[in-house]
Amino acid sequence: MGKCFDIHTHFIPPEVMRWLKEEQTHISVHWDDKEKMLTINRQWGFRLKEEFIDLHAYLEAQRRAGVSHSLLSPIPQLFLYDAEAAVTNELARLYNDALCRLAATHSDRLSALATVPLNDPEQAALELRRAMKNRLKGAIIGPSVEQKLLTDDSFIPFWEEANALGAILFIHPLLCDDPRLKRRRMANLIGVPWETTICATDLLLGGWLDRYPHVRILLAHGGGFLPYQIGRLQKGYDVWQPVASLLQAPPTDYLRRFWFDTVVWDYRVLQLLIDLVGQDRVLPGSDFPFDLSQWPPVQPSLESIQAFLSLS
Repeated sequence: MGKCFDIHTHFIPPEVMRWLKEEQTHISVHWDDKEKMLTINRQWGFRLKEEFIDLHAYLEAQRRAGVSHSLLSPIPQLFLYDAEAAVTNELARLYNDALCRLAATHSDRLSALATVPLNDPEQAALELRRAMKNRLKGAIIGPSVEQKLLTDDSFIPFWEEANALGAILFIHPLLCDDPRLKRRRMANLIGVPWETTICATDLLLGGWLDRYPHVRILLAHGGGFLPYQIGRLQKGYDVWQPVASLLQAPPTDYLRRFWFDTVVWDYRVLQLLIDLVGQDRVLPGSDFPFDLSQWPPVQPSLESIQAFLSLS
């Protein structure tokens, strides 16, 4: 069997768990030992499975699934963009240093992405540089901060640094806070991919892929709803000058400049994505070990995965 990869997977190192148990001043942490649930800042909670916090259990699950190399990401619940910037930065440094050690110790099995204090974009740029100097591959970031999309001028220092470093930026959604989605877990089921769709569409139409061409932008969950609606964006580009004003190419071309994971749970949807963007832009991912993971990760053509991760 050839190498199998997982570029969308999460882990919480022991150092971060200790920080969460000790930090009760600036963020709200709720533990439900009976159900093994963890809830941060009274927002989305999740089952704290053994594979989230026990490296042996995590690596054994990967081995059983045939995954030979994983790109670890911090969990989005700990982006902490709504906390004080100093607290966000403190946890980011701790989390990143722990992942650096794991990736260095298990370099044959693991690579990792950083988390950054995007609520302080200049500090986020510094932390991205520090983390990548320590051999992390880039960062996982949310789709917005306090309703500001990533094309907001305040984020330019971060984008400039990411572009200079040739960083991977893995855009991972947070829960949608639209009050209409509070029932039936719709905030997760459709709100999560909707947040990715808004962010990616704004980056595309804002000309960000031309402005920062060296950033490798990876979109979670197959890009949300963007691939399915690219025809509508293309039609808007064709008939509305304000849509086309910042673009050097049609939206269908820009779609192929993103990377996408395979976390779509339906082979027909995955085939549509591959048909739209090409096999080289669709990378194997799982969202393991969250409840809605696609496990084991689907492995499309792996011609570009090693180049994407800069693996030898």
